[in-house]
Amino acid sequence: MTDVHMEDANDADSGDDWDEVNDDIQNVVCLFCKEVVDSIPKALRHVEVFHDFNLATFKTKHALDVYSYIKLVNFIRRKEVSPEELNSAESKSWNSDEYLMPVLQDDAWLMLDIEEIEDSTAKPIAYPVNSENGCVTLSEAHFAELQRTIQSLKAQLEQRELACLMATQQIDVMVKKARSLVLDEEPKNSRSSSIQMHSDDGEDCSQNNTLINTDENAHLNTISKSMSMDYDDGYFRTYSHFAIHHEMLTDKVRTESYRDALLMNSNKISNCIMLDVGCGTGILSMFAAKSGCRKVISVDQSEIIYHAMDIVRENNLTDIITLKKGRLEDIEFPEEKVDAIVSEWMGYFLLFEGMLDTVIYARDHYLSPGGVLLPNRCTISIVGSGDTKRYVDLVDYWSNVYGFKMSCMKAEVVREPSIEICNAQHLITSVAEIQSFDLYTVSTDCVNFSTTFNLTVKKTGPLTAIIGYFDVFFDLDNPVHFSTGPHSPPTHWKQTVFSLSEPISITEGEILTGKLICSRHMKDIRGLIITIQIKNVSQVYHLD
Repeated sequence: MTDVHMEDANDADSGDDWDEVNDDIQNVVCLFCKEVVDSIPKALRHVEVFHDFNLATFKTKHALDVYSYIKLVNFIRRKEVSPEELNSAESKSWNSDEYLMPVLQDDAWLMLDIEEIEDSTAKPIAYPVNSENGCVTLSEAHFAELQRTIQSLKAQLEQRELACLMATQQIDVMVKKARSLVLDEEPKNSRSSSIQMHSDDGEDCSQNNTLINTDENAHLNTISKSMSMDYDDGYFRTYSHFAIHHEMLTDKVRTESYRDALLMNSNKISNCIMLDVGCGTGILSMFAAKSGCRKVISVDQSEIIYHAMDIVRENNLTDIITLKKGRLEDIEFPEEKVDAIVSEWMGYFLLFEGMLDTVIYARDHYLSPGGVLLPNRCTISIVGSGDTKRYVDLVDYWSNVYGFKMSCMKAEVVREPSIEICNAQHLITSVAEIQSFDLYTVSTDCVNFSTTFNLTVKKTGPLTAIIGYFDVFFDLDNPVHFSTGPHSPPTHWKQTVFSLSEPISITEGEILTGKLICSRHMKDIRGLIITIQIKNVSQVYHLD
């Protein structure tokens, strides 16, 4: 009977009610309307006929590869852009990792192999060229075609640069893992001891990863969830050391700028509720209390907050200042909204350590409409240095070490930007502001940017390094501003020096054109990867 039962079951499994899947039939939703067709070829024809959008031509124009195509599809879905808007957009509009997250489940467009799409219009056309008296005259059509070719090549170059950047990060991770296996070393859980970390007068109170807009920051959230708690705990433990707080508090430029911004604008924040993000020793909270705030909520994750509690009691400010230990995203917040947020979140090269993410979280969750941010604006600038002695001592030193060649060490030395005070006498170019951040509107994706710059050479000689620094602005009734640049009084941030592997000869009056690409480190979301291209030289730096 058992055999008969099994045989009947097998017959039932292979019966007529079994629905076979037809792989050729798909439900393909149009990119620009709600039309649904049953195949990709029909979908391609539909967008071309009804929306005047040719995917093959668009692919050629923007040098789309697999990843950039996926981002494009999700960008169109999420932003609901029209074909006209898309045709006039630049590739950087969709070139963010946030668009790797599918908008539609099982989106058939994402299954399309973009590499197999051929542009039938991409064949070269023979244009007539008139040459007379050494001058070449092009037709308008020929000139327009050359312009399109240039744009296409630029797009391809940007894609290749991004691919190289990603590959460099992956290679770096593999090298570290291989080194740890060969040398039996423990992986590093904290940043290099040669780079002191800093935050507000103390700490960032949060893991900078919990973000208000899950659509825009899905990629970042994925990374942050995979990051070990031990790693982030190491970050907070760094600010449990008193020496760091002493260094920051004795930084008069920094501390007095915050004090002046608060006290000189007491009319703006008097009787308000203030949030101090990463309060550390509580110095900014106490300035806020003295400026007339009726309540100050001070949040920090590091152990220093227990001492901050004693400091607040010692100064009889417990009736105004409420201290909370924990990550801002995790704590039970005592107020629904606050009137102002103060935070000293800036890191080396402004963005190192990722504490800005937490300030953005606080702004989006707790700041009342029309509320005040202190500071509210920051800029990043660069300038060229010709400090040959520093180059010889730091980089060229490895060419001969007690009679031995150690040139292989140069790459490692150059790869890590150094944090140091630079002598303004060694600056040999003009300053170029490369990025500006409005804290009222900026998103967490601001860490990833690419910008071109021009530096005018002021002195003939060798260019040995690019120096980066930032400026901070409190745009209030009584504005306050300070700079961390080499032309200004030194701060504990000093300057970030990107050494060149080989000096570049430059001439007075020459215009140096270059590009700087900044991105969040894939494996260390508090770190940065910075690529600098200048005068046919390209170098990648890791600030981690």
